[in-house]
Amino acid sequence: MIKKIEHIGIAVKSLNSSNELFKKLFGKEHYKVEAVVSEAVSTSFFMLGETKIELLEATDPTSAIAKFIEKKGEGIHHIAYEVDNLEEEMLRLKNEGFELINSTPKDGADNKRICFLHPKTTNGILVELCEEKK
Repeated sequence: MIKKIEHIGIAVKSLNSSNELFKKLFGKEHYKVEAVVSEAVSTSFFMLGETKIELLEATDPTSAIAKFIEKKGEGIHHIAYEVDNLEEEMLRLKNEGFELINSTPKDGADNKRICFLHPKTTNGILVELCEEKK
């Protein structure tokens, strides 16, 4: 079951300049920078109450984030929802007719296991499901 919004992912061209911009906007520093090699991104996280903002910079011009920015420019890339049991939620949503982009969970940033739902089945929004690694 989906519990809450875990984070909002924002695609950016430059993590360094975007960290400065969001530091001014939020009035606080990011708390973490992390590379996710499997996704070819560098990420940075800001905590706002119970919700995180994840900035994503492409580290490879063929990555999904690089293609997103090329097509749409910088901006909101995905909304991530926290779940208790990722495999169960993937099966439930697949049975409800949602298309999964990845058929098995994979490692994501910030100590999470993740799965994405295809935007064509979620009104154009890239949805990420995430679960804390145990």
